[in-house]
Amino acid sequence: MSNLHKILVIDDDTRLRSLLGKFLNDNGFEVHLAKDVLEAEQIIAATNFDLLIVDVMLPNKSGIEFTDDFRQKFSTPVIMLTARGEPDDRIRGLEAGADDYMPKPFEPKELLLRINNILKRLNPNSALKKDFCSFGDFTFSFQDLRLKKLENFIHLTESEAKILKILSQEIGKAVSREKLSQLCGNIDYRSIDVQITRLRRKIESNPKQPEFIQTVRNYGYVLYN
Repeated sequence: MSNLHKILVIDDDTRLRSLLGKFLNDNGFEVHLAKDVLEAEQIIAATNFDLLIVDVMLPNKSGIEFTDDFRQKFSTPVIMLTARGEPDDRIRGLEAGADDYMPKPFEPKELLLRINNILKRLNPNSALKKDFCSFGDFTFSFQDLRLKKLENFIHLTESEAKILKILSQEIGKAVSREKLSQLCGNIDYRSIDVQITRLRRKIESNPKQPEFIQTVRNYGYVLYN
């Protein structure tokens, strides 16, 4: 899962931290958890993140102080969480460099929307804005659903083309079997696995050790470029 969007959640509330980690993981993110600033700094030293979720009320150093220090070194987006709803706290968080601010309690789906909106703004040239997707020597056209390797076209069945289109539009991001099933006419998961196997035979140099279409355990599949 190394090419998935990486998110670090910093919150001293054990239950919320765990629930938030599971929710984001279930939605296709690679999630790391920290209970305080010290643990967060150790994790950040070893991993590059795409986004941080930071609670304002942390032990030893507040989330606002952490964000202020973090922003001196990194441009990684930060969403702040707080039980406080006062405008002054929100302003202080934004002044410290936070990109967004959510008061507790919050609806997880709203947080997910805000995360995706921030990540899309950072990557305006995503596959969704193109007429094609490229990975390795391959180019897949969203308009005519044709796959080409260098100058040679590769035949795809209708089902294979549908699945490849879905994965291509979410390149680098895990897509659940449930979503693939829904977008392919509610076909069963076994049929999806069969189509993935067939795609790998046409794309991968070694289908048993795929480079491009990889399995995300207990979730679905992801297309890497």
